[in-house]
Amino acid sequence: MKRINKAACKRLAGEVRAELSLGLMDPLDPWQLAEEYGVTVMALGDLPLDHHIREHFHSVRAEVFSGALLPHRTGAVIIENDAHPLARRRSTMGHEMAHVVGEHKFGTSLVNERGCRTADKFQEDEAAEISGELLIPSDAAKRLARQRATDDDVAQLFGVSTEFARWRMNATGARIIAQRAAAYR
Repeated sequence: MKRINKAACKRLAGEVRAELSLGLMDPLDPWQLAEEYGVTVMALGDLPLDHHIREHFHSVRAEVFSGALLPHRTGAVIIENDAHPLARRRSTMGHEMAHVVGEHKFGTSLVNERGCRTADKFQEDEAAEISGELLIPSDAAKRLARQRATDDDVAQLFGVSTEFARWRMNATGARIIAQRAAAYR
C-alpha cells in the first residue's frame, strides 16, 4: 500500500500559500485559490436541477453531498453544496482544490456499477493532508498550541469548523509537542 509523504504535502501546501502571499497565520480563501488555478466553482443551488433533486441534497440528505471535482474540457469544475455552513464549505473547497494542486488524476467514473461513489483512497488521503496544510498549516497549529489556543480559537482564526480545527491540532501533534516543550522548560 502506498503511503502519503506528509513532508511533500506540507511543502506543496506551503508553496501554494506563498503563491497567494499568505502568511503562516492567514486564512486561505479556497475560492480565490480556485480562481487562481482556473477552476470554475458552481453552487449546487445554481444548477438547473429539478427542485426535488435540489431539495434532497440541500435539506433531506444534505450530509450525503458536500462537493465534487469534475473534469470539464481541459480543466475542472467544482460543484459545492451551498446549503452547508460556510466553515464546512471552506473545508470541502480546500479538499477539492487539494486534488487540483496535487495533480490527481480523475477516475473513469464517479460511481461504480452498484451506484456507489468510487474514489482512489491514496488520492483522497493525500488530498485530506494537503487541504489540512492549506487551511491550517502544521506550523501555525504548533504556534497556536504553544499559545494555548482552543479548538474554537483555531476554527475562528482560519474560518473552519471546530471539528476541522480539532482534527488539525490532533493530526499535527501540535498540543503534544507544546506540552512536551513546556515540561522540558
